[in-house]
Amino acid sequence: MSAFAARPAPGRVRQSIARLARHRFARFLVVGVINTIFGYGVFFILLRMGLAPTAALAVSTSLGVLFNFLTTGRIVFANSDATRLWRFVAVYGLVFIFNAACLEGALAIGAGAALAQALLLAPCVALSYFLNRTLVFNIGQKARNP
Repeated sequence: MSAFAARPAPGRVRQSIARLARHRFARFLVVGVINTIFGYGVFFILLRMGLAPTAALAVSTSLGVLFNFLTTGRIVFANSDATRLWRFVAVYGLVFIFNAACLEGALAIGAGAALAQALLLAPCVALSYFLNRTLVFNIGQKARNP
């Protein structure tokens, strides 16, 4: 079989993407990648510029909140009602506290800041999704999207 025969047709690729786009968690993952690249990129740059790890985390989190509210609200939960922003910020505050405590713990046992923060991305993303889904964007919504 040739390599060309194994490739999916462009129509199938578009159908697969459309099918994935209908699922909230898939949208969350895509938006999460974009938000994570932005947030971790800012963190890494600030760290390399000499900022202390927790300060770099605070700045990168602060800069990402509004961008993330719009992308998460619009694309993932189809709701970017500005009245929910304070809840979103509160969720980010909780995730920041969890993240900072874990980062400080990792630093205390001798882990490098960049690697430690990279390893903390997955649990922070999971916590963020759960809190946003339950406390920010599902309040008052009757219909559930898988």
